Amino acid sequence: MLAAMAKRGPKNPMTDTHKAALAQGRVEGKAVRDYLEALRANKPARGRKRTPDSVTKRLAAIEAELASADPVKELRLVQERMDLQAELAGMGNTVDVSALEAEFVRVAKSYGDRTGVSYAAWRAVGVTPAVLKTAGVSRSA
Repeated sequence: MLAAMAKRGPKNPMTDTHKAALAQGRVEGKAVRDYLEALRANKPARGRKRTPDSVTKRLAAIEAELASADPVKELRLVQERMDLQAELAGMGNTVDVSALEAEFVRVAKSYGDRTGVSYAAWRAVGVTPAVLKTAGVSRSA
């Protein structure tokens, strides 16, 4: 039985057309994935936006509170300080969504048609109507 399985293989090698279709799918999938990840990463948080000044002020307040904090409160303050330092370091990092959006617009219609992704599904994951319109994805698709 194992000998029969070992002999099995592709009866016909992959055609150049099939290889090109696979390559196109990889390229389109990467463009869609990168754009959707950027949308998710840059999704605005609820509430008032923090500024570098407000984060710096809170860090100073934490340092003052640490001097008289009991051990459990000290633990929480140290964690908050670490979180705020990471947030402050990340405030300068902005992703250029426009380049990712341009690539997404180029492939979205083809990708959606090929994979059966509807207008409503694109909207549900955060793609704006303007971007979908530019990409040629309509509500009736």
